[in-house]
Amino acid sequence: MDVVLLAGRILFVVVFLLSGVSHFAQREALTQYAKAYKAPAPALLVPLTGAVLVAGSLSVVLGIWADLGALLIVAFLIPTSFFMHAFWKEPDPQQKQNQMAHFMKNLALAGGALVIFYLYNQIQGEAPLSITDPLFERTD
Repeated sequence: MDVVLLAGRILFVVVFLLSGVSHFAQREALTQYAKAYKAPAPALLVPLTGAVLVAGSLSVVLGIWADLGALLIVAFLIPTSFFMHAFWKEPDPQQKQNQMAHFMKNLALAGGALVIFYLYNQIQGEAPLSITDPLFERTD
């Protein structure tokens, strides 16, 4: 069953790792996109969030402080959902539906990241196929 947890971690982070890399590879285009949605400091935050995504993804997939990596992913998803997928601001019904789907997807992924955080917090040093123990001590 250890491989199931590893497979789940891999599948979970693929979208974040690829997105993080694209924050660097397509920095200008993503900065313009963020400006169009009035995100704060897009020239700074696009590469910064790319670094957060890459670091969080690698942390979770490798099991190096995976609890911290999961929280980094949550820290990306929540504000991004409200700034970049504010469906309630969209006047066009089709765009509104599209942004709502992205908003809800991000909330679900944030929930999954919180489950990973909880899992690592509870099992502590017993996490299979992980390089380190979690950073945060178990909370009961």
